[in-house]
Amino acid sequence: MRYAVLGTGIVGRTLAGKLASLGHDVVIGTRDPGATLARTEPDGMGNPPFAQWHADHAQVRLETFEEAAAFGETVVNTTAGERSIDALQAAGASRLSGKVLIDVANPLDFSAGRPTLDPVRTDSLGERIQRAFPDAKVVKTLNTMNCFVMVEPARVAGEHTVFVSGDDTGAKKAVTALLGSFGWPEASVIDLGDITTARGVEMLLPIWLHLYGTLGHGDFNFHIQGARSGG
Repeated sequence: MRYAVLGTGIVGRTLAGKLASLGHDVVIGTRDPGATLARTEPDGMGNPPFAQWHADHAQVRLETFEEAAAFGETVVNTTAGERSIDALQAAGASRLSGKVLIDVANPLDFSAGRPTLDPVRTDSLGERIQRAFPDAKVVKTLNTMNCFVMVEPARVAGEHTVFVSGDDTGAKKAVTALLGSFGWPEASVIDLGDITTARGVEMLLPIWLHLYGTLGHGDFNFHIQGARSGG
């Protein structure tokens, strides 16, 4: 398939690289490809500049948001949550129409000096994206874990869980199949329901951040275990 990954940060790179390794035709989108390639300093998280990663992943083409969205049969939003709507508007509603739009972003707000969520409780980034692009098939998933766990669930020992939220049943089935190709067993995928359930998974981020700070690494995830049969 043809995938467009919007966002050149560590999450976008990791997902684009995984998709390419599985044989998909992948482009990665940014607002200004020239500026992205010209950066020589590590990003705010200490990750190497995009050009260094791209040199090792030349099969993943770098395009504008608009060009990437036009190319992709499925679009993956990995942009910073506070800029996701703007990035998707740059991609163009007509280029997203009818396509599965996988949203892995979190609506982090750093304006108070520490990360908080905006929106929260009564709305979600997933819902905002669906409202802004009603002809796209938005599926929220993979936002509750480190990007390396997203594409290599075996990094976490034992069973653990990935959630999907969205209004379109067919789109969620397609995303579940994609998760399977990443190594997620079907039994580990929980379909929470429509896109309003994205509120819950986005609100898991604060506890994830606290756990990251306590454990000192990101190789962990949530495991939802139900009652044993006959219990």
